[in-house]
Amino acid sequence: MNIRRWSVGVLAASLLVPGLAACKSDTAESAAPGGSASAAAPADPKEALLASTREIGKGNFTFTVVGHQSTGKGLVHKPSNSAQFTMTFDDGTGDVSMDVDFIYIEKESWVKLDLGGKMFEALGADKNKGKYQHLDQSKIEGAKGLQLNAETLDPSDSAALIKGVTEVRRTGEGSFAGTIDITGATESAALDEEVVEALAAQAKALPFTAKVDAQGRLTEIAIAVPAAGEAEAHEVKITYADYGSATAAQKPPASKVVEASEQTYEMFK
Repeated sequence: MNIRRWSVGVLAASLLVPGLAACKSDTAESAAPGGSASAAAPADPKEALLASTREIGKGNFTFTVVGHQSTGKGLVHKPSNSAQFTMTFDDGTGDVSMDVDFIYIEKESWVKLDLGGKMFEALGADKNKGKYQHLDQSKIEGAKGLQLNAETLDPSDSAALIKGVTEVRRTGEGSFAGTIDITGATESAALDEEVVEALAAQAKALPFTAKVDAQGRLTEIAIAVPAAGEAEAHEVKITYADYGSATAAQKPPASKVVEASEQTYEMFK
């Protein structure tokens, strides 16, 4: 079973490996809540969408992700060098389900994996159920699925998604619609790489909609994905909120912390 196919590894790469503090930062330039992210939104709709992702790069926001068989939400808070992401996955057959909670604070990180379904139950994989596993950073560095994508503070990498927009028009105040090529953004946590591969040429022209707030900041992007391979038709939706006002992630209670097992590291390789 390839956990990376569920995009867990990509999300963890953004949230668990020390990197928030190392990325380019200019907190003084961060827009205050309700403040203006730019002097004027570009007239060209694609340029306006590209500009809408700039505030995400400042690393102070909350987000939600709904993808194929998974839902998630989280926060990134560069002022405290912390982030958190929770995700629920269910394959719809009863064989595999997973609730994941990642926490990153400074140079420490934890993951809580509550695994269910017939497959995990057969493997006896629930011994750490309800516990946060403290991660050894040297072992994370050796796990391919947990390597840091230093190019973005956004696990969903909406900037990369929007670069793939092939046609877009304004449909109202702060609203856009068009087509998008998702083949260049398979590292986005919102996409299932196997589904993108199964879509083949279709993946180059999928319908999408997007919304921005009064300051021109991205608040939502939704992509209609047709049935492909073993995946039924579904919608990928990413939302953003609380620009400049996210709260810091909190360290898990010591009573609920254990050291990560070797099986956990292997799971993400």
